[in-house]
Amino acid sequence: MLAVRMAARWQLTAMIRIFDIKAARKIYNPRKQDSYKGDYGHVLMVAGSAGMCGAAILSTRACLHSGAGLATVWSEEICRNPLQTSVPEAMFIAEEPSFARFDVAACGCGLGRSEAALLKVKALLSSGIPLVLDADALNLIAFNNLQGKIPQDSILTPHVGEFERLAGKCQSAAEREAKAACFAHEHKIVLVLKGHRSKIFAPGPVVYENTTGNAGMATAGSGDVLCGIIASLLAQKYTPLQAAAFGVFLHGAAGDFASRELSEEYITAMDIINHLPQAFLTVKNK
Repeated sequence: MLAVRMAARWQLTAMIRIFDIKAARKIYNPRKQDSYKGDYGHVLMVAGSAGMCGAAILSTRACLHSGAGLATVWSEEICRNPLQTSVPEAMFIAEEPSFARFDVAACGCGLGRSEAALLKVKALLSSGIPLVLDADALNLIAFNNLQGKIPQDSILTPHVGEFERLAGKCQSAAEREAKAACFAHEHKIVLVLKGHRSKIFAPGPVVYENTTGNAGMATAGSGDVLCGIIASLLAQKYTPLQAAAFGVFLHGAAGDFASRELSEEYITAMDIINHLPQAFLTVKNK
């Protein structure tokens, strides 16, 4: 009964705003001609593990192809050669770095749930740099009751299962959205609840609902691509809410271009990355 009342109260008070091409164009910040790579941020990608180096590759490629000036991957040694072969623009480290070097860290893609992975998550939670938390970073936070350690203004990008591990089981979509709003408010973070017409929650009554994306994007690695895009935008000095909403829009738009060209059944996460140019050009070309 409490869950029903919570869902009903949220539906009455929430202000749903559609995030469409007009909203994207309003916040888009074009690059300046008189600039260099340092102006567009250095992202630390904490991703990949044995058997899941591909997640680090996808998230890092997406990050660089969304405009970040620099990217360094902190991963297990086994991922060094695959990463530097697939993403030669990225740097690689296998030991804990000095976090002061970085503008943003994105953590979780293919990270695994080992003790070493947990130590990385704990180090980042106390690092003082802006965070994008996804996948196994969220699972490790949930399994170890670290929700209270999530820094203010972090961006979380859970799918339904990951969110319910963080915040508890929900009986309906309305209850889940109410809990997401409460979680964002309580922890003062931005939360992207991924799914059909993903919703972006932040402290306050306004919730953004995305308008792009399609069923073809329900494929392995799609979330890794989104994490990389959002981290890139955050490094380029978009606010956490802007980075999350604009990132979800671009991710979905790239997926829409890919599905129109290739079909929903065919597309993979790499196809989403390969269609980011069309997504950006659609925003730029008014």
